[in-house]
Amino acid sequence: MSKLTQAVVMLLFGGAILRASFTDLYLRYVKEGLRPFLIGAGLLLVAAAVMTLWYSFRSPSTETDHDHHEPRVGWLLILPVLGLLLVAPPALGSYAASQAGSVTAQSPESDYPPLPEGSPVDVGLVDYASRALYDAGKSMENRDVRLTGFITTAPDGKPMLARMVLSCCAADGRPIKIGLTGRAPIDVPADTWVAVVGAYSPEKGKDPVNNVDVAYLEVKTWEEVPEPKQPYA
Repeated sequence: MSKLTQAVVMLLFGGAILRASFTDLYLRYVKEGLRPFLIGAGLLLVAAAVMTLWYSFRSPSTETDHDHHEPRVGWLLILPVLGLLLVAPPALGSYAASQAGSVTAQSPESDYPPLPEGSPVDVGLVDYASRALYDAGKSMENRDVRLTGFITTAPDGKPMLARMVLSCCAADGRPIKIGLTGRAPIDVPADTWVAVVGAYSPEKGKDPVNNVDVAYLEVKTWEEVPEPKQPYA
């Protein structure tokens, strides 16, 4: 590949990374805390591209003679970069959740802290699952909670609430799944984002994919909501 081709690819790729980093698009790929590293990587790629272009135009005769013997297929590397610039991929959803086993809720080393004031109180799906499975709901006693996630379908056809959990990036995303009882959102299409309000349910289930315990929520009300800016837990 010629230096000119390398420079163009690096410039476009660096620009795509910076574009994603300065908007919410990067949240479709990595965790929020990795934004500074993406910006740094994008700037380095742009700087390297500029230096390569400068060197290429500074020695045009040598570069032209070298390019004459190189296949033009190298320019096809621009296509995936243009895809990154022009196409915003959807966040991982119900299909990914149905194919992967639920993450294991972690048992704390000490008691769970009380929930914040307010009713209902917003609780993350991982936090709810941990409190429900390892605290038997004691820290949520007589409290209504609100969980936000997308609808996925259990093997028995019943709706479940899910959200993808990232360790680093979307490639390692795994779901946290919550079973729904009571006034669950029946006949709601998969991947629909909803906010469900309810209370702790002692019911438990098993994720058939990896046999992990699944907590349940007794749903009182629910409403459809837009996909959040940060779709991952």
